[in-house]
Amino acid sequence: MSETTGTRSHSREILSLAVPAFLALVAEPLFLLADSAIVGHLGTQALAGLGVASAILLSAVGVFVFLAYATTSVVARQLGAGNLRGALAAGVDGAWLALILGLVAGTGIWLAAEPLVRFFGASDEAVQQGVSYLQVAAVGIPFMLITLSASGVLRGLQDTRTPLVVSVVAFSANVVMNLVFVHVFGWGIAGSAWGTVIAQAFMATTLLAVVIRGATRHQAELRPDPLRVLRAARHGAPLLVRTLALRAILLVTTWVAAGLGDVPLAAYQVSSTIWSTLAFAMDALAIAAQALTGRALGSGDIDAVRGANKLMIRWGLAAGAVLGLGVLAVHRVAPLLFTGEPAVQDAISVALIVVGLSAPLSGYIFVVDGVLIGAGDGRWLAGAMTWTLVGYLPLALAVHLTGDRLLQGVGSISGSSWAVGWLWVAFTGFMLIRGALMGLRMRGTDWMVVGAHR
Repeated sequence: MSETTGTRSHSREILSLAVPAFLALVAEPLFLLADSAIVGHLGTQALAGLGVASAILLSAVGVFVFLAYATTSVVARQLGAGNLRGALAAGVDGAWLALILGLVAGTGIWLAAEPLVRFFGASDEAVQQGVSYLQVAAVGIPFMLITLSASGVLRGLQDTRTPLVVSVVAFSANVVMNLVFVHVFGWGIAGSAWGTVIAQAFMATTLLAVVIRGATRHQAELRPDPLRVLRAARHGAPLLVRTLALRAILLVTTWVAAGLGDVPLAAYQVSSTIWSTLAFAMDALAIAAQALTGRALGSGDIDAVRGANKLMIRWGLAAGAVLGLGVLAVHRVAPLLFTGEPAVQDAISVALIVVGLSAPLSGYIFVVDGVLIGAGDGRWLAGAMTWTLVGYLPLALAVHLTGDRLLQGVGSISGSSWAVGWLWVAFTGFMLIRGALMGLRMRGTDWMVVGAHR
């Protein structure tokens, strides 16, 4: 096969996985943006409370993202080795693990909702709003984890279209329910949480049914086996450490934002949601990278790994540049959709400038992260993210310690805008550290381990 033909083949395969994954992934943050807009019109305190509650909820769920990532890698390797039954059996084990972890995490978040929200130091009004949202949202955590696991199975099987259809239907219904519950029924911020829980339950049951049907067709074991479930947990342990470090970074950033006041916290909630939207969009390439890298290494095709990865990295940089330019183009208009408070609008606008400029770096990082996850390089990822956390803490603490001075503003830039801008500069520092470590790893070949098992 010529280099040109190989590149075209890789491009078609990447697109066949990445485009549906992109549409599925971007559906969720777009509807989260809609939720922020719906809640934002309840007032600054409601938006600030949502910011804290969302950080806690996303951290509780994000810690277990290995349920999707590790499952994708294991299933794709088994598929590449020609063992479809083994691939589906691994997916069923992951679903049982997701259910167990979801019940434990959901119960813990529901019981500890108030002290968790108060920990961030937001105002009493914001705390009240955050607790109302978080206690309802905790009910949906088991559904969220099952959705992660089932999506990981389907992606490992090179099926990104089914999660797309389910996501679009669920989150479309979510927006409608949130509008009705919040503004028609008058349930306030809790109404937004209930709409999300119902949508999550639909996604979990639908995707799980697809996995169970496939496992039944290929005679894979459906009953939980404690040893197999523990093995599934062991595969995900390094990625759990990696994700804990990442969530710690995001929680520290939210803590710093909360210490700056309700206006900076509300602005950070919106700007971080927009950043997450970009992340989900670029993560489509990362999902393609996971699936293709795992399958190629499972079949022992190193040349396919190298060719696809070089192409996806170029695409990641290009996607980041395009999305970043889009954010810069709307940085003055977008804030108007989320709040009527001029101070919050100005602070969001400044934050989006930094978000837009750093987007190409994010594109590179997400693709390389997907490559290494697909390769099963979890131990290195865990260590690298831990060191990244250590490097980021001084940057975040610098913003926290100089908060009073930053809140005085500079020239025509208000204090809230100036403080939020510098918080995002510090966050970009975290991305630079992470990107540098990943670049060093990709220069070597230690992560390219072939075979059905790493």
